[in-house]
Amino acid sequence: MNVKKFVRITAVAALITITAPAISSPLDATGLTTEPGKEAPAAAQSMIQRLHEIKDMDKTNLTQTEKKELRKEVKNIKKELKANSRGIYLSVGAIIIIVLLLILLL
Repeated sequence: MNVKKFVRITAVAALITITAPAISSPLDATGLTTEPGKEAPAAAQSMIQRLHEIKDMDKTNLTQTEKKELRKEVKNIKKELKANSRGIYLSVGAIIIIVLLLILLL
């Protein structure tokens, strides 16, 4: 393989990696997967329920400090849910590069 061809392939692979969006499972508003058959643990379900309660609240009568506390609570809950979620997400470009490397090396 000559150098020009290798540089072109590398450039195309790099561009695809940079521009390709990540592939992931469908998400709901809380950031958890909505796949049927996958039930979240009880702790996660209670956090999701709390998020829905906060979303459905009438916040017009709350003071500024109460609203601030609710925002902090929502941020903490989302952070915990994100930390507890599992999975590895690969972009299309990363998959293509892996396949190209496997082809070149094998």
